Amino acid sequence: MSIKVENLTKLYGTQKALNNISFDVKKPEIVGFLGPNGAGKSTMMKILTTFIEATDGKALVNSFDVDSQKQDVQKSVGYLPEHNPLYLDQYVREYLAFNAQVYGVSKHRIQEVIELTGLTPEAHKKIGQLSKGYRQRVGLANALLHNPEVLILDEPTTGLDPNQLIDIRKLIKDLGQDKTVFLSTHIMQEVEAMCDRVIIINKGEIVANKTLKELRDDKEQVVVVEFDYRVEDAFLLKLPKVKQVTNTYDFVYEITFNTTEDMRSHVFDFAHDNQLKILQLNQKNASLESLFRELTSN
Repeated sequence: MSIKVENLTKLYGTQKALNNISFDVKKPEIVGFLGPNGAGKSTMMKILTTFIEATDGKALVNSFDVDSQKQDVQKSVGYLPEHNPLYLDQYVREYLAFNAQVYGVSKHRIQEVIELTGLTPEAHKKIGQLSKGYRQRVGLANALLHNPEVLILDEPTTGLDPNQLIDIRKLIKDLGQDKTVFLSTHIMQEVEAMCDRVIIINKGEIVANKTLKELRDDKEQVVVVEFDYRVEDAFLLKLPKVKQVTNTYDFVYEITFNTTEDMRSHVFDFAHDNQLKILQLNQKNASLESLFRELTSN
């Protein structure tokens, strides 16, 4: 296992940030660590990256103990914290060259990670001149410098605009083809877009540990569609196997179907037959959202 956590507890004074939690992450796998704010996600990340120590229990990263083999853990982990600490007055290449020297890796690796993370157009600039999206890329490039086996990413898409989100999601998905990626988020769409499995934590305790396939294997699906004109619910209810239609806002509708069959083609045909344009058409994992609400509402 790339990450193995056994009966881990973390106390801040008398408050339990983590309460006797256990889980494994294998390679290659992208696992989303999902939970509301204050659930214990960042605390878990900091323990796995040796920034803080657990009060009790055990954690291994690449078979190295996070307490007794800290340097070995640090060498095998790439970490992007929630608040990406960058030297804003340094140029991108200068910053990466500094960290490459710390890691003891070849200078050739700098250009490799610049190209890998799509930083080439901005590599000549100071970090302080970069957008939030490109600063996240710098953080990812730095995390990848020493070619770690495990990537630990704490809220990697926070504050990104839609275009930046697509780019960063694709990059993380690609990295997960041959690395272990453990990422925390409170945004369920991020889990849908990138992850193989989801671990849900609430008030310091793991309340669910399921693959996305398990969550999708239900008898319902929700299709989110945006038309260019308003449509009466009654017309959409005539689609096959429809259970419910909800007009969420403007011309956006959530259509719930009683089937596992992909019903987006039926919605597309409906739009074509009624001379409507589709502005967006996506599937939504109703099981994940309902599970999250059910397990974190208390």
